[in-house]
Amino acid sequence: MASRSVPLLVPSDSRWVAAVVADLDGFLADHANCERKASVQAMSFVVKFPDRTRILPPLIRLAQEELAHFEQVYALMERRGLTLRPDSKDRYVNPMLEKLRHGRDERFLDRMLLAGVVESRAAERFGLLGDALPDRELAVAYRTFAVGEAGHAELYPSLAAKYFGEDEIRSRLAQLAEIEAEVIGSLEPRATLY
Repeated sequence: MASRSVPLLVPSDSRWVAAVVADLDGFLADHANCERKASVQAMSFVVKFPDRTRILPPLIRLAQEELAHFEQVYALMERRGLTLRPDSKDRYVNPMLEKLRHGRDERFLDRMLLAGVVESRAAERFGLLGDALPDRELAVAYRTFAVGEAGHAELYPSLAAKYFGEDEIRSRLAQLAEIEAEVIGSLEPRATLY
């Protein structure tokens, strides 16, 4: 697999950008929660799969990077006089988790690849915000976040390739992309990352 970019089968609805711009404060709080959860997710792979030693150092670094992103978003919130909010039920990831296979290897592969799909959607959406936000500081921040998330989207399939063949990864990634397209298409746009 020359490129391990994760395909998105449908673009984000343009109404999503309008919803975020209309409630940027709410979006920032949700984004902070998403970065925190992304850090926890990377570490959960470390905890659940300590025998998969080839993925541990990159995932530890990823967890640290995601936590740094959380800190950056929190700093943006502080400058706007905002505080963190309780997390809400995840209407995007949870329906996709229900479609994952069981069995240690199957679940491991599916979780790694799904993480790549989720990061790919975040990269796409952050790029859209980087182009749409009127606040220059925020626009620059979101363009930077988009680049970081695109790297994370490629990292997860690359880590999976340390334990699974390219054909299996490509096939399952295509299936997960279809599931993601169905889920994202069913969501009413609002001022949340997903």
